[in-house]
Amino acid sequence: MTIQLHDTMAGATRELVPLEPGHVRIYSCGPTVYGPAHVGNFRSFLFADLLVRYLRYRGLRVTWVMNVTDVDDKVIKRSLAEGASIGEISERFQQLFLSDMTTLGMTLPDVMPKATEHIPQMVDLISKLLEAGHAYATKDGSIFFRISSWPQYGRLARLDPAGMRVGERVEADEYGKDDVRDFALWKGPKPGEPSWETSIGPGRPAWHIECSAMSMAYLGPSFDIHTGGIDLIFPHHQDEIAQSEATTGQMFVAYWLHCAFLQMNGQKMAKSTGNISTVADILSDGVSPRALRLALISAHYRMPLSFGEDSLQAASSAIDRLDALMAALAAYRTECPSDDSLPALLNGTREAFETALDDDLNISPALAAIFELIRELNRRIDGRTLSTADAQRAIAFIRGIDQVLGIAPVADETLESGLQELLDERAAARASMDWAASDRLRMALVERGVLIEDTRDGQRWRRAD
Repeated sequence: MTIQLHDTMAGATRELVPLEPGHVRIYSCGPTVYGPAHVGNFRSFLFADLLVRYLRYRGLRVTWVMNVTDVDDKVIKRSLAEGASIGEISERFQQLFLSDMTTLGMTLPDVMPKATEHIPQMVDLISKLLEAGHAYATKDGSIFFRISSWPQYGRLARLDPAGMRVGERVEADEYGKDDVRDFALWKGPKPGEPSWETSIGPGRPAWHIECSAMSMAYLGPSFDIHTGGIDLIFPHHQDEIAQSEATTGQMFVAYWLHCAFLQMNGQKMAKSTGNISTVADILSDGVSPRALRLALISAHYRMPLSFGEDSLQAASSAIDRLDALMAALAAYRTECPSDDSLPALLNGTREAFETALDDDLNISPALAAIFELIRELNRRIDGRTLSTADAQRAIAFIRGIDQVLGIAPVADETLESGLQELLDERAAARASMDWAASDRLRMALVERGVLIEDTRDGQRWRRAD
């Protein structure tokens, strides 16, 4: 097994060699909980989910940490606008985020630390930077990282440290600082803003220091993989590296993985432009959660993803094909010898799937291998060349692969008693050739979200997402 990942720092694809053999430690920049996350955000989160799922599928132990930014300028701005505490604002939108995660079938990270619960760790880091001369305080009580003290600054973003910084969350002239390039570690107290009394003075943490403190608290001073969107390369991830490595004197992260933007109507999806759709928005249009998940993971994570009606329709059609196959396999009954060529078909699919994902999570050929398998299994079902046991082997194989994809229908689902009674009545109606009753019961089931297909193996059902 050789898994290759594209490391932004190296600018090249490298073999994954965990710092601790057999154990991969991953940190993902999580949500800033001042509003609903949009599906562009979820593209980045689902990419990390796919990575974690695949590494575990490959037999590696994974510790996954995803932070929650529950104090920053945007959270404070919303709390002031609504007259609510930052805790009330952040809790509301964190619960919405967790609900959307569950809806999209995301793996729950092992730890989801909140910034406000790690102020002591941030203060400790800042204190060490002050002692080492990498940071300085200003008159208003703010503390900044001195970029001139860290010559390696800019490696991740391939910047000349002498150049002007852009894209900072804090305006350059908002706080007095020695150099316009320097970035905030701690913000002095301001009226109406939350503040903590600490050994470095009153105030609140800046955005970048939060991730360094929380990642190191759970993964140590050096860990394997850091994920996020490409918009975080500079300044956020660049600043994380500088403040972390200046504090510890050790490499901060071995592999930096960055996800490209999701584009809607030809533009980056972003709250700042209003060009956004939330998970709830998409589902309200009748798209199933599994189709939305598939649409968001179906392109290579480093390639821009064009998102819209066409991509959602394609994903929905693919989910329908998968569901139909799983229902057909579950209902399939034929007394015949096992298909001697089935093991080779399944092994070939597995090899193609793993080869693709070993290559920097190259999801497109991995999905192509699965849907080619679906086509071939449907051909064998129609030809009645599979045995009943073969059908069960195929189901087990797809379930195994779906540990990575998370798009298959729920396994071994049963209907509620009322729906099962309708299904049994319809089967009896068909047996007695009462076609009018059969059609009436079919429509009653459809109205309650159950789709029926009649096959030579009898009627089979599946949920309408």
